[in-house]
Amino acid sequence: MNDRAKPILAALEANLLRDCHKTPAEATAAELHDALSKAVMESIAPDWRSSRAAHEQTRRACYLSAEFLVGRAVYNNLLCLGITEDVDALLTEKGASLASLEEVEDAALGNGGLGRLAACFLDSAATLDLPLDGYGIRYRYGLFKQGIESGFQAETPDDWTAWGDPWSLRRADQAVTVTFGDGGVRAVPYDLPVLGCGTRHVGTLRLWQAEPLEPFDFTRFNDQDYDGSVRAKNRAEDISRVLYPNDSTAEGKLLRLKQEYFFTSASLQDLLRGYKARGGDIFRFAETHALQLNDTHPVLAIPELVRLLGAEGMDFTAAFGVARNVFSYTNHTIMAEALETWTAPLMEAAAPGMFAIIEKIDAQLAAELAARGVSAATAGRMVIVERGRENEAGETAPDKVHMARLAVYAGRYVNGVARLHTEILKNDLLKDWYAIWPERFQNKTNGITQRRWLALCNPQLAALLTELLGSDRWLTDLSALKELERYADDETVLNRFIAIKGERRQALAAFAKSKYGLRLEADTVFDVQIKRMHEYKRQFLNILTILELYFEIKEGKLRNFTPTTFLFAGKSAPGYFRAKAVIKLINAVANLIAADSAVSPYIKVVFLPNYNVSAAEQIVAAADVSEQISTAGTEASGTGNMKLMANGAVTLGTLDGANVEIVEEAGERAEYIFGAHVEEIRDKAGSYDPTALYESDGRIRRVLDALVDGTLDDGGTGMFHDLFDSILKGASWHRPDQYYLLLDFGRYLDAKIQINRDLQDRLAFAKKGWLNICCCGRFSSDRAIREYAEDIWKIAPVRI
Repeated sequence: MNDRAKPILAALEANLLRDCHKTPAEATAAELHDALSKAVMESIAPDWRSSRAAHEQTRRACYLSAEFLVGRAVYNNLLCLGITEDVDALLTEKGASLASLEEVEDAALGNGGLGRLAACFLDSAATLDLPLDGYGIRYRYGLFKQGIESGFQAETPDDWTAWGDPWSLRRADQAVTVTFGDGGVRAVPYDLPVLGCGTRHVGTLRLWQAEPLEPFDFTRFNDQDYDGSVRAKNRAEDISRVLYPNDSTAEGKLLRLKQEYFFTSASLQDLLRGYKARGGDIFRFAETHALQLNDTHPVLAIPELVRLLGAEGMDFTAAFGVARNVFSYTNHTIMAEALETWTAPLMEAAAPGMFAIIEKIDAQLAAELAARGVSAATAGRMVIVERGRENEAGETAPDKVHMARLAVYAGRYVNGVARLHTEILKNDLLKDWYAIWPERFQNKTNGITQRRWLALCNPQLAALLTELLGSDRWLTDLSALKELERYADDETVLNRFIAIKGERRQALAAFAKSKYGLRLEADTVFDVQIKRMHEYKRQFLNILTILELYFEIKEGKLRNFTPTTFLFAGKSAPGYFRAKAVIKLINAVANLIAADSAVSPYIKVVFLPNYNVSAAEQIVAAADVSEQISTAGTEASGTGNMKLMANGAVTLGTLDGANVEIVEEAGERAEYIFGAHVEEIRDKAGSYDPTALYESDGRIRRVLDALVDGTLDDGGTGMFHDLFDSILKGASWHRPDQYYLLLDFGRYLDAKIQINRDLQDRLAFAKKGWLNICCCGRFSSDRAIREYAEDIWKIAPVRI
């Protein structure tokens, strides 16, 4: 038994007795979680303190991100300490169980792949003893808790701290003040430990909570203006209340920008304060600090650092020189909507003084381009501050700041997150920048931590891999699984793998039943698309092809169909009407099929609500087919594809994002690739006619007409008509079928049917899944973070 387990259990019992007057057997899940978490926090405190000191005494990196999707900490931390089984055995002796902690809510600190990647990176850095810490926002209610009512998405607050937050350490003594155009707020840090696996090293995720400078206005309260007395308090707390507030109005945009300035300013103030306290020379700040900007949300850190250094007496030229050697920028998208731009008035309202500094940076860019002999046309495409133009009515639009351009110009390096994505950046989106500064551009293909996404979420498979490999060294070297490729034709091993998949499907079915009251048929194939709802991810295409499968089975054209459950999960942004329409459509098709006794034995469609890390842990372990079907050239990388690959699901996907590299690693024999390549889409862009495809292909016409002919009911919202029009008519802001659903429809349908046929030979299909597991080594976040450390941050491991 691990030396740490018994002292932790003793501390747990003491915590329960002191705080609850209970034994482990009497404690609720919340009480047990709180007591166990506090016991672990006490156990790791000396190492955490030593790790923090080691980071401060060497060159370090900090990861600035608007979200960190960390999930539940308790199981992952026990795994990293190597005491999961020991603690569970000791609790069982006391009449309790670790399994009861499944009731604990996930920390609602992120939503999609951006935030999950950030969490994986901190995990890997801690395991590799690298001095990397994270900075973000401690959201009170996260994005939202998703429910499904009459097939529609319903949003409610995600009160994830209702049971407490024992993994956070409030550091009120290190609070700072952040000043906006309409006043200031107090930024209070909460520190979360990030435990390395098989090491004493502990990283830190510091999250800022916005609080008022004064608790409330006592004079107003005394005057019985009760609402007015807490107005300033509520406005302050709004800053960190929810992740990505709806920005469809000017007020929403202002709040979003305030959030970004809030955590970047607080983080930089914190870093500079600590650096100066240790006797650091601010002119040499860049020598010991590398700051990574995770997408454009933290880019205001660049002018803010210039401002803060200016307040220390440094002139603009010197301050900007420091900044240019501190920051690097990770681009996560080519979507125009996600390449943030902010108007000058909005920026001045949120972050006074920032626009003036950005204008100086823009002027320096213009001078530098001119000195290099760059043409006026090219320089015009590269401006950071786009001046407002007068429209036909004689009105002048406000000046606008392009945040991605600011990040590329002011940073040391810019990287994409998959090889295809990086090539698109260099040859298309940022080609002007690449032509001038090619040395700044790097690729850093994303990765996932195998500790959470294999060892923790799929213990049965993890045990088999460890047995066959002869050790668990794959926990810190995922490439070791390549050695197991020799079992790809071993029927005994493949049958054990098939049995494990069956167990995991049973576990997911139990999870769905207990958590959401949903019934999953565990003896069917699980074909899953689990990701944020967005048009380019093409959940719409998936459900349209499922609808066509329904029609073909019903009319007898498609026979001997292997029973399949098509599982969807993901949240739509609250203001994203069309993505919410797709959720409604998925549920409408699910109801149509469920009501048809001729088809329902073969196809089931399930939308699993409130997708989060804990749900993903269940799904990726159970999945047989991984749907990665974004339009080629739109998905930067993806990480869900990697999690599913590591657990033995085959990829049904386009050659987009990291899918390209997945196919290279596992081989086309192990995946199902379909659809137009980037080059084909580029060639067809000017002549593509979805209406011609609609008119010439009866299958396409049938599924699209079902949206508007009464086959499917959108509750009178007009949602399905809008989906229909988005394909054939387009809208004021996009051309018809902007993500080429109809172009890929037939090829996608054929691939779906081919998978279903291949599933009839379970051993042959299991071999494909096994090859995915054996070839997933490249997609560990350990590999990715080593590359960042060596190529971008220039940091080395520390000793504790």
